[in-house]
Amino acid sequence: MNSHWKVLDHVDLLSDIAKQSQHRPQVLFKHSTRCSISTMAMNRLLRLDDAFYNNADFYYLDLIAHRDVSAAIAEQFHVHHESPQVIVLKQGDATYDASHMEITVAELVSEVNE
Repeated sequence: MNSHWKVLDHVDLLSDIAKQSQHRPQVLFKHSTRCSISTMAMNRLLRLDDAFYNNADFYYLDLIAHRDVSAAIAEQFHVHHESPQVIVLKQGDATYDASHMEITVAELVSEVNE
């Protein structure tokens, strides 16, 4: 990913992310390093306009390396596990999630700016 994305590699970070979502949208991208569809989704996200990164905080999860974090996300935010998957958190709740070919920049921008 690029410098706008923070690495999500510990379950402990999820409580801080949930708190931050009270004031600012939080975007989680769950990426499988073994999946070509996941790589395509990641490439779509890398096309985000630099100015858009001012509207939310962005987290990248290598779910192959951190399956425990992926499982905790599904449990804590009540979203079905998918890979690849983008999840937007607002006010402590998952307000949007998309997976596979449903991951689009336009929908992500719309959800974050809503």
